[in-house]
Amino acid sequence: MKKYLLLAALFCFSCLTLFAQTTSYTPSPQNEKAREWFKDAKFGLFIHWGPFSIPGDGEWVMNNRNITVKNYTRLEKFFNPIDFDAHAWVSLAKAAGMKYITLITRHHDGFSMWDTKYSDFSIMHTPYKKDIVRQMADECHKQGIQLFLYYSLLDWRRDDYSWWTGRTGKGAGRTVRGNWNDYIQFMKNQLTELLTNYGSIGGIWFDGYWDQMAEESKDRKDEDVRVDWHIRELYDLIHQLQPQCLIGDNHHMTPLPGEDFQMFEQDVPGENTSGLSFQKISSLPLETCATINNSWGFNITDTTYKTPAQIVALLVKSAGNGGNLLLNIGPMPNGEIQPEFIQRLHWMGSWLQTYGPAIYNTKGGYLKPQKWGCLTQKDDKLYVHVLQQDAGSIRLEKFPYAAIKKAYRLKDKAPVNVSLKNGIAEIPTQSPTPEDPDQVVVLEVGK
Repeated sequence: MKKYLLLAALFCFSCLTLFAQTTSYTPSPQNEKAREWFKDAKFGLFIHWGPFSIPGDGEWVMNNRNITVKNYTRLEKFFNPIDFDAHAWVSLAKAAGMKYITLITRHHDGFSMWDTKYSDFSIMHTPYKKDIVRQMADECHKQGIQLFLYYSLLDWRRDDYSWWTGRTGKGAGRTVRGNWNDYIQFMKNQLTELLTNYGSIGGIWFDGYWDQMAEESKDRKDEDVRVDWHIRELYDLIHQLQPQCLIGDNHHMTPLPGEDFQMFEQDVPGENTSGLSFQKISSLPLETCATINNSWGFNITDTTYKTPAQIVALLVKSAGNGGNLLLNIGPMPNGEIQPEFIQRLHWMGSWLQTYGPAIYNTKGGYLKPQKWGCLTQKDDKLYVHVLQQDAGSIRLEKFPYAAIKKAYRLKDKAPVNVSLKNGIAEIPTQSPTPEDPDQVVVLEVGK
């Protein structure tokens, strides 16, 4: 994941014609079915975890501290997560009301969290010597949670990654310029392992593409890249191995042919408060990825935890745009999830027991999210999510339905007096509270 807004200026601008050589993409029936499941799921757990957790300074520590490959590799010798419990992790996600997990399998530091034949920098060369991906895959399949796999296109450690043209990892001490095609084959080999040996995989979540994008300049006419990523070869390989497997790429641009969902980092679709989400909303399924504090990987000094109300707002606004929320945790090096994360995930699970009908299996309402909140909808039910305090009454203009058959609060079924005149629905509201941050009014509508 990218960490600093400084990088934002380097990969802005939407692009409709990124690659002349790419061809159109028609998803398979299995893939189309998986997309529908994904759109209904709404809530997932992101897990950033690996040797980068040991220094307690986030997942970009190798780059930020200019740690050389030689010195960073030493972390492998004392990454021993004896308190890791796949059953507990997956159970926590399930208790939080999450439907899928996206697990880091290989981040920008190049460490592989599975038993790979293609790298000696992996979990099998640590004192732990157990396949993390295997344990998570088995437990996800057992508990009915879809497993997505994060895979970094960028590598700060390998010589055959085109580090001399990339933007990051300049302090890793590499001097050998390896063969880029060897690196492409390496990625194909690893992706084949992940999609062959671990059962059904819900999706591949790519990151790092932006490291090889051309810098912004006055003369730039498109989003050219510094190297040929062979991106369609990678995408086609994935769809060949597992046709249902969804592909997303965190490049912050218009989706490329072969991609199945579009992601937005630290912002709900359509917003860009963090300076990382320039892209326009596409017709693909959407996903917001966001942190609970300000860090993706474990950061021992970061205590700026979002409140439950802030997390609810992220989930609700994502759903109001028809998208999902992928909420991140950064476990500690020993495999323990810190209590601040656990408390918030359990809180969300309890909240969803009441408000889940207004989130799961819904689509965005006819209005885009507003200052007061947003709309979601399923069948003949329109859910009005009131997130702003002292909103008073809400006016839904250009109301597309001829009648409101019934109106009531979701939490207790108490009736709400709603008026519908001249295409405007007016709804009296209650102010949200920290304990009850989303006052949902259900409108049963008819033509």
